[in-house]
Amino acid sequence: MTLRELVEQNRTRRKFDQSKSIPAGDLVELVDMARFVPTGMNKQPLKYLVTTDPEQCAQIFPLLGWAGYLKDWAGPDEGQRPTGYIVIVLDKEIAETPGCDHGIAAQTIMLGAVEKGLGGCIIATVNRGKLGRIFNLPGRFEILLVLALGIPAQEVVVEPLPSDGSIKYWTGEDGRHHVPKRGLDEVLLARYPEE
Repeated sequence: MTLRELVEQNRTRRKFDQSKSIPAGDLVELVDMARFVPTGMNKQPLKYLVTTDPEQCAQIFPLLGWAGYLKDWAGPDEGQRPTGYIVIVLDKEIAETPGCDHGIAAQTIMLGAVEKGLGGCIIATVNRGKLGRIFNLPGRFEILLVLALGIPAQEVVVEPLPSDGSIKYWTGEDGRHHVPKRGLDEVLLARYPEE
């Protein structure tokens, strides 16, 4: 699979086949890959928590916000929930802020997940206090993002923005999730030399 194919297939997934577990080793491999990404000043301040334990996954699930535009949806139902999580954490003894390191790491992990046949959702709306207590996380660590992972159980359709320009994603009656994306002509401001 080419990098472009991985990027195009790397859609936010919010429904999973909960009957299919993920080997914890797969998530560890994804973290091992992420440790090679560039970091600001090469400080490498990110740390990771990995779990595929069903009991821990059940504790983590209600601590997450799932889809801001889907106001009447509290997240995936039982049977469609993630079967693994990677929590990206900042070690504040190494750096006070993560810069953009956690974004680079999260996207790298998600691309690797797609390559493994997984799907996921990068979540920043997190009850950090409660999540930290689940893992007995010392105060020097700040939870940045949670990556919810599993075997995808929902089709995601990428389509052009509608005529009203709305960027809001939505789920159709057929269960497919629709994500409007701006076209290249809208995001490319200049090109030199011009044709």
